[in-house]
Amino acid sequence: MPPLPPLLGARRAPTAPSGDTAPDDSGVLPGAVGDPFADALDDALDDALSDAELLAARAALTQGRRQAARSLLLHTGDDWDRRGHRVTVLAGAPDAAARAHDWLLAEPGSADAVTLHALALVQRALRGEEDADRAREACGTAAALAPADPTPWLGLLLLARTLGPEQELLRVFAELRERHPDHHHAHHLLVARLAERPEGGRAESHEVYDLAERAAADAPADSPLAVLPVVAYAERYRVLAATGLAPADPAASGHWSGPRARRVLRAAFDWWLEWERDEHPRHHTDLNHLAFAMSCAGRPAEAAALFRRIGRHATRAPWSYPHRDPWRAFHTARAHALRGHGTRDFLTES
Repeated sequence: MPPLPPLLGARRAPTAPSGDTAPDDSGVLPGAVGDPFADALDDALDDALSDAELLAARAALTQGRRQAARSLLLHTGDDWDRRGHRVTVLAGAPDAAARAHDWLLAEPGSADAVTLHALALVQRALRGEEDADRAREACGTAAALAPADPTPWLGLLLLARTLGPEQELLRVFAELRERHPDHHHAHHLLVARLAERPEGGRAESHEVYDLAERAAADAPADSPLAVLPVVAYAERYRVLAATGLAPADPAASGHWSGPRARRVLRAAFDWWLEWERDEHPRHHTDLNHLAFAMSCAGRPAEAAALFRRIGRHATRAPWSYPHRDPWRAFHTARAHALRGHGTRDFLTES
């Protein structure tokens, strides 16, 4: 079995709990006539999350207008987590590959156009609509054009996560991490894949937990990688439930009841109270993982605070684990947490 990739850096001291729960500035979840889930579904599970500029650029790109996407990526600059998020979401837009190809014809030397085209081919390959080797080649071209940019390597990591052998995954992650050591999306992809390694010992001893805790400890104090150990628990539950080794109902699984899980949840929640990075492009991903874990661990007070902060920005993972409808799972857990703490859930009061 290949070794885990090195995660080196100055170890972060444990964070003491402090601060208050962030205020609920999310507004009210949208209601609907008839089925309360129908009208909110697409918006709630939108991978763009709360990035209004990204939403506008994607809408324009879908209509064949690339200028908004061009301006967006230009002004994103070397904010690598934000660039990776924005390029990945734009690449998932309908006909993104064709739109990016047109952009390339107009601006053959544009690193943004080359990278968007490569990531769009990656998305097509993951849907089975494109040859994976062609997508890898396009990512290689983008990486050569912009050697410091980890985003082409993110495309290769997305392919390796689903379609490649583990050695390819580890090699690509190492290349990406040389360019941005704390890349948020990359660490999530790595943890998701390594969670699929067989269990080698007693409960809570899986090596993915070790890796996630090491990454969190090695990251800067304000890094959202502090939540990575919580993500590791969700990914490991996904694997156990899919193979029949854990119940299909995560709240009934006991997966979050062990001493290590309790310590991980407490540390991540304390980090959120002190350091919440609400400007990070993927912070709703972390909030959803925390709310999922707190709900499954039977901690409705913490879950309620997180749900109020999330608002309508539910994410597919981890609410879809193992094979659930993510929006219904999110809403059910949210309603339970909020009603238990004197807060009305207006989604069902249409």
